[in-house]
Amino acid sequence: RAPPNTKLKIIGMITEKKEAKQKILFTLEDFSASATVLVPQNAPSDLLTKARTLLLDQVICVSVTKTRGNLLIAEDIILPDIAPKNPNKAPVPVYAVLTSDLHVGSVKFQEHLFNKFVLWLKGEYGNGQMREIASHVKYVLIAGDIVDGIGVYPNQVKELAIRDIYGQYRLASNLIKQIPDYIEVVIIPGNHDAPRKALPQPPISGAFLENLHDASNIHSFGNPCLLSLHNVEALMYHGRSLDDIISTVPGINYTQPEKAMTLLLQCRHLAPVYGGKTPLAPESKDYLVIDRVPDIFHAGHTHTAGYTNYRGVTVVNSGCWQEQTEYMRRQGFIPMPGLVPVVNLQTLDVKVIPFT
Repeated sequence: RAPPNTKLKIIGMITEKKEAKQKILFTLEDFSASATVLVPQNAPSDLLTKARTLLLDQVICVSVTKTRGNLLIAEDIILPDIAPKNPNKAPVPVYAVLTSDLHVGSVKFQEHLFNKFVLWLKGEYGNGQMREIASHVKYVLIAGDIVDGIGVYPNQVKELAIRDIYGQYRLASNLIKQIPDYIEVVIIPGNHDAPRKALPQPPISGAFLENLHDASNIHSFGNPCLLSLHNVEALMYHGRSLDDIISTVPGINYTQPEKAMTLLLQCRHLAPVYGGKTPLAPESKDYLVIDRVPDIFHAGHTHTAGYTNYRGVTVVNSGCWQEQTEYMRRQGFIPMPGLVPVVNLQTLDVKVIPFT
Protein backbone atom coordinates (compact mmCIF):
# COMPACT_ATOMS: atom_id res chain seq x y z
CA ARG A 1 0.00 0.00 0.00
CA ALA A 2 2.97 2.32 0.41
CA PRO A 3 3.65 4.73 -2.50
CA PRO A 4 6.70 4.22 -4.80
CA ASN A 5 10.17 5.14 -3.43
CA THR A 6 9.00 4.67 0.16
CA LYS A 7 11.69 3.29 2.44
CA LEU A 8 10.44 0.46 4.66
CA LYS A 9 11.61 -2.15 7.10
CA ILE A 10 9.81 -5.47 6.84
CA ILE A 11 10.07 -8.66 8.90
CA GLY A 12 9.12 -12.07 7.57
CA MET A 13 10.05 -15.66 6.89
CA ILE A 14 11.85 -16.61 3.68
CA THR A 15 9.63 -18.98 1.67
CA GLU A 16 11.46 -18.90 -1.66
CA LYS A 17 14.91 -17.87 -2.87
CA LYS A 18 16.46 -17.68 -6.35
CA GLU A 19 19.85 -16.53 -7.60
CA ALA A 20 20.64 -15.72 -11.23
CA LYS A 21 23.09 -13.42 -13.03
CA GLN A 22 24.57 -12.13 -9.75
CA LYS A 23 21.20 -10.94 -8.44
CA ILE A 24 19.20 -12.60 -5.67
CA LEU A 25 15.43 -12.71 -5.42
CA PHE A 26 13.55 -13.99 -2.39
CA THR A 27 10.01 -14.03 -1.05
CA LEU A 28 9.24 -12.90 2.49
CA GLU A 29 6.01 -13.90 4.19
CA ASP A 30 4.33 -12.87 7.44
CA PHE A 31 0.91 -13.74 8.91
CA SER A 32 -0.96 -11.39 6.56
CA ALA A 33 0.90 -11.08 3.24
CA SER A 34 3.99 -11.89 1.18
CA ALA A 35 6.46 -9.68 -0.68
CA THR A 36 9.20 -10.18 -3.26
CA VAL A 37 12.59 -8.68 -2.44
CA LEU A 38 15.42 -8.11 -4.93
CA VAL A 39 19.09 -7.80 -4.07
CA PRO A 40 20.42 -6.30 -7.34
CA GLN A 41 23.76 -7.23 -8.88
CA ASN A 42 25.11 -3.72 -8.23
CA ALA A 43 24.38 -3.98 -4.49
CA PRO A 44 27.33 -3.65 -2.08
CA SER A 45 29.40 -6.83 -1.88
CA ASP A 46 28.69 -7.34 1.83
CA LEU A 47 24.93 -7.21 1.14
CA LEU A 48 25.26 -9.77 -1.67
CA THR A 49 27.37 -12.01 0.57
CA LYS A 50 24.80 -11.80 3.36
CA ALA A 51 21.97 -12.54 0.92
CA ARG A 52 23.74 -15.67 -0.36
CA THR A 53 23.85 -17.10 3.17
CA LEU A 54 20.10 -16.71 3.72
CA LEU A 55 18.22 -19.94 4.36
CA LEU A 56 14.67 -20.99 3.55
CA ASP A 57 12.39 -20.58 6.60
CA GLN A 58 14.81 -18.09 8.18
CA VAL A 59 13.17 -15.06 9.82
CA ILE A 60 14.87 -11.77 8.90
CA CYS A 61 14.31 -8.02 8.74
CA VAL A 62 15.03 -6.19 5.48
CA SER A 63 15.45 -2.47 4.82
CA VAL A 64 13.89 -1.89 1.39
CA THR A 65 12.76 0.72 -1.11
CA LYS A 66 9.40 0.10 -2.81
CA THR A 67 9.29 0.29 -6.62
CA ARG A 68 6.33 1.28 -8.80
CA GLY A 69 5.25 -2.34 -8.90
CA ASN A 70 5.16 -4.65 -5.91
CA LEU A 71 8.90 -5.36 -6.02
CA LEU A 72 11.03 -4.28 -3.05
CA ILE A 73 14.74 -3.41 -3.48
CA ALA A 74 16.89 -4.51 -0.54
CA GLU A 75 19.27 -1.99 1.01
CA ASP A 76 20.20 -3.96 4.11
CA ILE A 77 19.48 -7.36 5.66
CA ILE A 78 19.19 -7.49 9.44
CA LEU A 79 19.53 -10.92 11.04
CA PRO A 80 18.12 -11.86 14.48
CA ASP A 81 21.76 -12.45 15.52
CA ILE A 82 23.25 -12.29 19.00
CA ALA A 83 24.52 -9.12 20.63
CA PRO A 84 28.22 -8.93 21.55
CA LYS A 85 28.61 -10.09 25.15
CA ASN A 86 31.10 -10.28 27.97
CA PRO A 87 31.02 -14.02 28.71
CA ASN A 88 30.75 -15.47 32.18
CA LYS A 89 33.93 -17.13 33.43
CA ALA A 90 34.73 -19.56 36.21
CA PRO A 91 36.38 -18.14 39.34
CA VAL A 92 38.93 -20.97 39.38
CA PRO A 93 40.99 -22.72 36.63
CA VAL A 94 38.77 -25.70 35.81
CA TYR A 95 38.48 -27.35 32.41
CA ALA A 96 35.59 -28.74 30.37
CA VAL A 97 36.37 -31.45 27.82
CA LEU A 98 34.11 -31.26 24.74
CA THR A 99 33.74 -34.42 22.71
CA SER A 100 31.12 -36.33 20.70
CA ASP A 101 30.49 -39.00 18.07
CA LEU A 102 31.98 -42.10 19.68
CA HIS A 103 29.98 -44.43 17.37
CA VAL A 104 30.57 -47.41 19.63
CA GLY A 105 29.60 -50.58 17.76
CA SER A 106 31.08 -49.46 14.44
CA VAL A 107 34.04 -51.39 13.04
CA LYS A 108 35.67 -47.97 12.66
CA PHE A 109 35.26 -46.97 16.34
CA GLN A 110 38.74 -46.14 17.62
CA GLU A 111 38.53 -47.80 21.03
CA HIS A 112 42.30 -47.69 21.57
CA LEU A 113 42.26 -43.88 21.17
CA PHE A 114 39.34 -43.55 23.58
CA ASN A 115 41.22 -45.68 26.11
CA LYS A 116 44.16 -43.24 25.83
CA PHE A 117 41.69 -40.43 26.47
CA VAL A 118 40.44 -42.13 29.66
CA LEU A 119 44.02 -42.75 30.82
CA TRP A 120 44.74 -39.05 30.24
CA LEU A 121 41.76 -38.05 32.39
CA LYS A 122 43.21 -40.28 35.12
CA GLY A 123 46.59 -38.53 34.81
CA GLU A 124 48.26 -41.63 33.39
CA TYR A 125 48.90 -40.52 29.80
CA GLY A 126 50.54 -37.58 28.03
CA ASN A 127 53.31 -35.07 28.59
CA GLY A 128 53.60 -32.73 31.57
CA GLN A 129 51.35 -30.03 30.10
CA MET A 130 48.65 -32.58 29.17
CA ARG A 131 48.73 -34.07 32.68
CA GLU A 132 48.54 -30.62 34.24
CA ILE A 133 45.37 -29.90 32.22
CA ALA A 134 43.93 -33.33 33.10
CA SER A 135 44.34 -32.57 36.80
CA HIS A 136 41.98 -29.59 36.42
CA VAL A 137 39.27 -31.30 34.30
CA LYS A 138 35.89 -31.11 36.05
CA TYR A 139 33.49 -31.74 33.15
CA VAL A 140 33.29 -34.07 30.14
CA LEU A 141 30.50 -33.16 27.70
CA ILE A 142 29.59 -35.78 25.07
CA ALA A 143 27.40 -34.23 22.36
CA GLY A 144 25.65 -37.25 20.89
CA ASP A 145 26.14 -40.31 18.69
CA ILE A 146 27.32 -42.37 21.65
CA VAL A 147 26.73 -45.52 19.58
CA ASP A 148 26.57 -46.22 15.85
CA GLY A 149 22.99 -47.48 16.08
CA ILE A 150 21.17 -49.91 13.80
CA GLY A 151 19.75 -49.15 10.34
CA VAL A 152 20.70 -45.47 10.39
CA TYR A 153 21.98 -45.50 6.79
CA PRO A 154 21.90 -48.01 3.88
CA ASN A 155 24.05 -51.15 4.33
CA GLN A 156 25.19 -49.97 7.77
CA VAL A 157 25.10 -53.56 9.04
CA LYS A 158 28.21 -54.33 6.97
CA GLU A 159 30.16 -51.76 9.01
CA LEU A 160 28.99 -52.88 12.47
CA ALA A 161 31.17 -54.77 14.94
CA ILE A 162 28.20 -55.03 17.36
CA ARG A 163 24.83 -55.62 15.68
CA ASP A 164 22.70 -55.22 18.80
CA ILE A 165 21.81 -51.73 20.07
CA TYR A 166 21.84 -52.88 23.70
CA GLY A 167 25.27 -54.43 23.17
CA GLN A 168 26.54 -51.16 21.71
CA TYR A 169 25.31 -49.21 24.74
CA ARG A 170 26.76 -51.80 27.15
CA LEU A 171 30.24 -51.30 25.68
CA ALA A 172 29.80 -47.51 25.55
CA SER A 173 28.64 -47.44 29.18
CA ASN A 174 31.61 -49.53 30.31
CA LEU A 175 34.01 -47.17 28.54
CA ILE A 176 32.41 -43.99 29.87
CA LYS A 177 32.21 -45.45 33.38
CA GLN A 178 36.02 -45.57 33.47
CA ILE A 179 36.12 -41.76 33.60
CA PRO A 180 37.09 -40.76 37.17
CA ASP A 181 34.06 -40.21 39.41
CA TYR A 182 35.13 -36.69 40.44
CA ILE A 183 34.50 -35.58 36.83
CA GLU A 184 30.89 -34.72 35.90
CA VAL A 185 29.94 -36.37 32.60
CA VAL A 186 27.00 -35.15 30.50
CA ILE A 187 25.61 -37.27 27.65
CA ILE A 188 23.06 -36.13 25.06
CA PRO A 189 21.73 -38.14 22.09
CA GLY A 190 22.49 -37.69 18.40
CA ASN A 191 20.79 -39.01 15.28
CA HIS A 192 22.53 -42.42 15.64
CA ASP A 193 21.28 -42.89 19.21
CA ALA A 194 18.20 -44.73 20.48
CA PRO A 195 15.71 -41.85 21.08
CA ARG A 196 13.47 -40.48 18.34
CA LYS A 197 15.30 -38.73 15.51
CA ALA A 198 13.07 -35.63 15.49
CA LEU A 199 14.34 -32.58 17.39
CA PRO A 200 14.23 -31.87 20.25
CA GLN A 201 15.37 -35.34 21.32
CA PRO A 202 14.58 -36.72 24.79
CA PRO A 203 17.44 -38.17 26.88
CA ILE A 204 18.76 -41.65 26.15
CA SER A 205 16.54 -43.98 28.17
CA GLY A 206 17.88 -45.63 31.31
CA ALA A 207 17.03 -48.99 29.73
CA PHE A 208 20.01 -48.49 27.41
CA LEU A 209 22.30 -47.11 30.13
CA GLU A 210 21.73 -49.75 32.84
CA ASN A 211 25.46 -49.99 33.57
CA LEU A 212 25.49 -46.30 34.50
CA HIS A 213 22.61 -46.33 37.01
CA ASP A 214 24.99 -46.38 39.98
CA ALA A 215 27.30 -43.68 38.54
CA SER A 216 26.14 -40.46 40.22
CA ASN A 217 28.59 -38.35 38.17
CA ILE A 218 27.14 -39.35 34.77
CA HIS A 219 24.06 -37.47 33.58
CA SER A 220 21.85 -38.16 30.54
CA PHE A 221 20.04 -35.09 29.16
CA GLY A 222 18.07 -34.23 26.03
CA ASN A 223 19.31 -32.69 22.78
CA PRO A 224 19.70 -29.71 22.96
CA CYS A 225 20.38 -28.74 26.57
CA LEU A 226 21.73 -25.72 28.45
CA LEU A 227 24.20 -26.29 31.31
CA SER A 228 25.83 -24.14 33.95
CA LEU A 229 29.46 -25.14 34.53
CA HIS A 230 31.13 -23.15 37.30
CA ASN A 231 29.04 -20.10 36.31
CA VAL A 232 29.72 -20.63 32.57
CA GLU A 233 26.62 -21.38 30.44
CA ALA A 234 27.16 -24.06 27.80
CA LEU A 235 24.65 -24.89 25.06
CA MET A 236 25.04 -28.53 23.99
CA TYR A 237 23.55 -29.64 20.66
CA HIS A 238 24.38 -32.66 18.55
CA GLY A 239 24.38 -30.70 15.29
CA ARG A 240 22.18 -32.58 12.81
CA SER A 241 21.02 -29.33 11.16
CA LEU A 242 24.60 -28.47 10.21
CA ASP A 243 23.97 -30.78 7.21
CA ASP A 244 21.29 -28.36 5.98
CA ILE A 245 23.59 -25.36 6.39
CA ILE A 246 26.60 -26.99 4.73
CA SER A 247 24.59 -28.31 1.78
CA THR A 248 22.99 -24.95 0.92
CA VAL A 249 25.28 -22.07 1.95
CA PRO A 250 28.22 -21.22 -0.37
CA GLY A 251 31.63 -21.22 1.28
CA ILE A 252 30.64 -23.42 4.25
CA ASN A 253 31.80 -27.03 4.33
CA TYR A 254 32.52 -29.93 6.68
CA THR A 255 36.16 -28.91 7.18
CA GLN A 256 35.14 -25.76 9.11
CA PRO A 257 31.95 -26.66 11.01
CA GLU A 258 32.40 -23.70 13.35
CA LYS A 259 31.33 -21.43 10.45
CA ALA A 260 28.03 -23.29 10.13
CA MET A 261 27.56 -23.12 13.91
CA THR A 262 28.14 -19.35 13.80
CA LEU A 263 25.37 -19.09 11.21
CA LEU A 264 23.00 -20.84 13.64
CA LEU A 265 23.83 -18.17 16.23
CA GLN A 266 23.07 -15.48 13.64
CA CYS A 267 19.71 -17.18 12.96
CA ARG A 268 19.08 -17.53 16.72
CA HIS A 269 17.77 -21.03 15.95
CA LEU A 270 19.36 -24.50 16.06
CA ALA A 271 17.42 -25.83 13.05
CA PRO A 272 16.20 -22.89 10.94
CA VAL A 273 15.39 -24.96 7.82
CA TYR A 274 12.11 -26.91 7.87
CA GLY A 275 11.65 -29.97 5.66
CA GLY A 276 15.37 -30.46 4.97
CA LYS A 277 17.66 -33.15 6.35
CA THR A 278 16.71 -32.45 9.97
CA PRO A 279 13.44 -33.97 11.25
CA LEU A 280 11.57 -31.62 13.61
CA ALA A 281 8.89 -32.62 16.11
CA PRO A 282 5.62 -30.60 16.05
CA GLU A 283 5.86 -29.27 19.61
CA SER A 284 3.57 -26.55 20.99
CA LYS A 285 6.69 -24.52 21.87
CA ASP A 286 9.81 -24.12 19.74
CA TYR A 287 12.59 -25.50 21.95
CA LEU A 288 15.23 -24.89 19.27
CA VAL A 289 15.16 -21.09 19.48
CA ILE A 290 18.42 -19.75 20.93
CA ASP A 291 16.75 -17.59 23.55
CA ARG A 292 19.54 -17.35 26.12
CA VAL A 293 22.89 -16.57 24.52
CA PRO A 294 25.41 -19.10 25.91
CA ASP A 295 29.04 -18.56 26.81
CA ILE A 296 29.98 -21.82 25.04
CA PHE A 297 28.17 -23.33 22.03
CA HIS A 298 29.17 -27.00 21.67
CA ALA A 299 28.12 -29.30 18.82
CA GLY A 300 29.37 -32.43 17.08
CA HIS A 301 27.98 -34.44 14.13
CA THR A 302 30.46 -33.26 11.49
CA HIS A 303 33.31 -35.43 12.88
CA THR A 304 35.65 -32.46 12.48
CA ALA A 305 37.24 -30.53 15.35
CA GLY A 306 37.11 -26.76 14.99
CA TYR A 307 36.54 -23.68 17.10
CA THR A 308 36.15 -19.92 16.92
CA ASN A 309 34.85 -17.00 18.97
CA TYR A 310 31.79 -15.15 17.75
CA ARG A 311 30.69 -12.00 19.59
CA GLY A 312 31.93 -13.37 22.91
CA VAL A 313 30.57 -16.91 22.43
CA THR A 314 33.14 -19.71 22.30
CA VAL A 315 31.99 -21.93 19.41
CA VAL A 316 33.36 -25.49 19.41
CA ASN A 317 32.77 -28.53 17.21
CA SER A 318 34.24 -31.53 18.92
CA GLY A 319 35.51 -34.05 16.38
CA CYS A 320 34.90 -37.79 16.79
CA TRP A 321 36.23 -41.25 17.70
CA GLN A 322 35.42 -43.00 14.42
CA GLU A 323 37.55 -43.39 11.30
CA GLN A 324 36.06 -42.83 7.86
CA THR A 325 33.42 -45.37 6.87
CA GLU A 326 32.41 -46.12 3.29
CA TYR A 327 29.20 -44.14 3.86
CA MET A 328 31.21 -41.12 5.09
CA ARG A 329 33.48 -41.34 2.06
CA ARG A 330 30.46 -41.16 -0.26
CA GLN A 331 29.05 -38.19 1.71
CA GLY A 332 32.35 -36.28 1.64
CA PHE A 333 33.02 -36.58 5.39
CA ILE A 334 36.74 -36.52 6.25
CA PRO A 335 36.75 -37.32 9.99
CA MET A 336 39.30 -36.19 12.57
CA PRO A 337 39.22 -38.95 15.21
CA GLY A 338 41.02 -38.56 18.51
CA LEU A 339 41.24 -34.74 18.54
CA VAL A 340 39.62 -33.38 21.71
CA PRO A 341 38.91 -29.68 22.38
CA VAL A 342 39.38 -28.64 26.02
CA VAL A 343 38.10 -25.30 27.35
CA ASN A 344 39.63 -23.48 30.31
CA LEU A 345 36.47 -22.15 31.99
CA GLN A 346 38.43 -19.39 33.75
CA THR A 347 39.73 -17.88 30.49
CA LEU A 348 37.55 -19.63 27.84
CA ASP A 349 40.74 -20.45 25.92
CA VAL A 350 40.45 -23.60 23.78
CA LYS A 351 43.18 -26.18 23.30
CA VAL A 352 42.85 -29.27 21.08
CA ILE A 353 44.55 -32.32 22.57
CA PRO A 354 45.53 -35.12 20.14
CA PHE A 355 45.24 -38.80 21.08
CA THR A 356 46.26 -40.14 17.68
